[in-house]
Amino acid sequence: MKNKALLLGSVLLAATLAGCGAATVNPNYSSANPELMFIGKDAPAEKPMEKLNLGSYCLSVSEKWKVDGKTPDGQTIWTKDSFRNAIPCR
Repeated sequence: MKNKALLLGSVLLAATLAGCGAATVNPNYSSANPELMFIGKDAPAEKPMEKLNLGSYCLSVSEKWKVDGKTPDGQTIWTKDSFRNAIPCR
């Protein structure tokens, strides 16, 4: 019985040391569309408002970046909101 306990303790100690000694995997944060999400300290530059002529009406398009949380290693996650308004063409 004592030998089994000693063997089990040795196996657990070896597994713990192997787990602690293994190299950690660096996180990789990415998006299929980097125009919609950004990871970093400062927000990306915002584009000026855009006016699109769609024939019978025009569309005002503006984009704003907002903080949408943090990654497990403390980096800021930025996501983009897009605002669209129908406006008269002039």
